[in-house]
Amino acid sequence: MRRWTFGRRSRLATTLAALVLVFIGGALALSRWVHVPRIDLTADRLYTLTPGTVQIVGHLQRPLRLTLYFSDHAARDLPQLRSYEQRVREMLQEMVARSSGKLHLQVVDPVPYSDDEASAEGNGLTPLSGGSNGERVFFGLVGTTLPADGTPDGAEGKTLSVPFFDPARETFLEYDIAKLLYELNETEKPRIGLISSLPMAGNPVIGEPAWTVLGQLQQLFSITTLDPAKLTRIGKDLPVVLLVHPKHLSDDALYALDQYVLGGGHLVVFVDPDAELDSTPFVDASTGVTDDHNSDLPRLFKAWGVVYDDHKVVLDRSRALKIELGETSFNHPAMLGLGGQELNRGDAVTASLQQIDLSSAGYFDLAPDATTRLVPLLQTSVDAHVVPVQRVIETASDPSLLLRDYTADNAHYVLAARLRGTLASAFPERASPTHLAQSAPDAEVILVADTDLLTDRLWVDTQSFLGQPMLNAFASNGDFITNLVDNLSGSSALLSIRGRSTSQRPFTRVQALQSAADQKFLLKKQELERELAETRTRLDELQPARGGRDGQASAEQKREIEQFLQRKLAISKELRDVQHQLNAEIDALGLRLKFINIVVVPALVTLLGLLYGWRRTRRSRRRV
Repeated sequence: MRRWTFGRRSRLATTLAALVLVFIGGALALSRWVHVPRIDLTADRLYTLTPGTVQIVGHLQRPLRLTLYFSDHAARDLPQLRSYEQRVREMLQEMVARSSGKLHLQVVDPVPYSDDEASAEGNGLTPLSGGSNGERVFFGLVGTTLPADGTPDGAEGKTLSVPFFDPARETFLEYDIAKLLYELNETEKPRIGLISSLPMAGNPVIGEPAWTVLGQLQQLFSITTLDPAKLTRIGKDLPVVLLVHPKHLSDDALYALDQYVLGGGHLVVFVDPDAELDSTPFVDASTGVTDDHNSDLPRLFKAWGVVYDDHKVVLDRSRALKIELGETSFNHPAMLGLGGQELNRGDAVTASLQQIDLSSAGYFDLAPDATTRLVPLLQTSVDAHVVPVQRVIETASDPSLLLRDYTADNAHYVLAARLRGTLASAFPERASPTHLAQSAPDAEVILVADTDLLTDRLWVDTQSFLGQPMLNAFASNGDFITNLVDNLSGSSALLSIRGRSTSQRPFTRVQALQSAADQKFLLKKQELERELAETRTRLDELQPARGGRDGQASAEQKREIEQFLQRKLAISKELRDVQHQLNAEIDALGLRLKFINIVVVPALVTLLGLLYGWRRTRRSRRRV
């Protein structure tokens, strides 16, 4: 009997072990080869990729390896960063699941003094100081192209990285990762066009170097310089065209720009009421009038509903830059240092920038009948004021005179913006089979009312070190231009990815309960203080009666004090009751949420699964 029992137990244990192995194998097989549909129930669909990202991930031409570096041990005392790391990892896993095997993800913890830490630094990741025991915290992504067969051991191609995932930039998390994938997927530098009447390329004959911003763009893009005098058409092979300080463009050149924008091209226009490096004034031979250093696109701006006055300069005394003139230094109201609220933190181009410096800038507005809209990128504070450009020129030797009779206009002036909407052609008379009368509804042009921000003097110092030039950027002008071109040169899928909501979801219901309780506490506190003041006043009134009826006055004082103490105790009890009621409501809310998450939702999922299985079984029986 004992042997039979022992044998039965052995067979039962063997059977259970076999079932466990079969279950594990089946689960692995299902997770590997079977696509299980998932439902995103978050309020803002945080875990659902936008169509643009799905398009980029689905059209990868070659396999990519993504390495997420996160210092898990060093960040053990940084709960916000650990929570955000889970958000980043889940976003990457969702992209991997959508890539049809083209993306390979690995997560690495670069512990101090390890090869992984050296690899993270070598790939350009930026560590954060302040981890546990003073350790550095790495939290970035490195993407590398792999051979066509996808084997990680083969020859690798180009490598790009996201230096650090800043939680403050969570709204652009999907955009940053999708941009990395898009750039890795591209086999050559994007081409952009440049039309400029300013000496951006320098003059090698006299030893004048090219502008630093042009050198930065040449590192990332292939730049084609267009001659405005010969310009009649702009091809679609140029996704972005930079138009810097346009002056006296011919109708053919304007028509080429007009049709380029209406055909889906991305134009970045830099105009200026006073371009300080414009050294070639124009003299009209017929009138003899000398043209100042201003630029405009009146015909195109009018067709697009844009209002711009090339004879007006915006001052802003609260954002004025400090300059030195001779032995004195003062704040120049026409030279602005914009940061904080003046930069659009909701746009991918300006979200991470610190400060943009401008000089004698103009501003944009929309005509009353405009069908387009302006999305500001740079704007002034409400302490701004508009003056004629001639006044700025006349006070160049003493800019402090600009503050005389200064009156703030109490308005934000738009200095740079995205112009979006349906754009109409400025040349309706040139009707032809190839003529475009208007653009698509999602056309976009970038407008910047200053060209001086491109010059080196407003954002970068050049110093010599061992005979080599060393650049020291003190403003974010270069990053602003690079971000603009980088953003517009991407595919339409990349441009369609906008900022998302953050994963930090406040307990609004709990906050409402706490706010209501705080209001009750405030009322009770005010009531107690009022009764305390009344009692003290009553006691002061009883003080003179001590001389005549000392015993009676003392009895009245005692009654007043006793009544006050009793009332004080009653109000204190009411305060405790309010706090208890608040805690009870919050606890009840927590119990309801737990019941829904632990009981109701699993029950519904189980019920739906049983219903789905029953329907499949019924269909199978019908087929048999």
